[in-house]
Amino acid sequence: MLLLYPTLRPNVQWLGPVITHFETPRKEVWLTIDDGPTDDTPAVLDLFDMHRVKATFFVKGTLAEKHVEMAQEIARRGHTLANHSHTHPSASFWCLPPGRIADEIDGCNRALTSITGAKPQWFRAPVGMKNFFVHPALARRDMRLIGWTARGFDAVSSDADEILARVLPHLRPGAILVMHQGREHSPRVLERLIDAVSERGYAFVIPDDAQLR
Repeated sequence: MLLLYPTLRPNVQWLGPVITHFETPRKEVWLTIDDGPTDDTPAVLDLFDMHRVKATFFVKGTLAEKHVEMAQEIARRGHTLANHSHTHPSASFWCLPPGRIADEIDGCNRALTSITGAKPQWFRAPVGMKNFFVHPALARRDMRLIGWTARGFDAVSSDADEILARVLPHLRPGAILVMHQGREHSPRVLERLIDAVSERGYAFVIPDDAQLR
């Protein structure tokens, strides 16, 4: 069971570095959005424009290929696109062999590079789980594994009060927040989160790679 601990526990550093916050002296947080692009992407982007939010979208390669214009629009509006695997095998990614791990990373990289012209520099494993093969694969591709400071479990819950109660206690300068899109409640919950974080004096920024540790 001890051998499974570092694979089944997101953010555990035993297998290699996982970025869980960034360096900043200011009240800034990094909002990251998993699982797109999806049909609610235009609504999410409009919401972000309205509140002057910048975010990073950790996208699935297959969905980026399906929604090329949405992926392009994310980048056009000043957000970043990052790798969340190609097919998002959430139940099995943690136990995939090296070749399959590489395929998941490379498939999404190819999709995003063809869409934006730039290779992603950041990767988030499905559900945050990884195994012994992920860090070597990322190192060969000069990529960093991004975890989080706080997550609201909004992929499985639609209760905005519960989601905020999981995230807000962890606010601090340099916090990485993970939320999701593609659920009926996603835009509504994101707006509640943005309002609550902004009321506490924080701005939403995308850090430079040099700020990550």
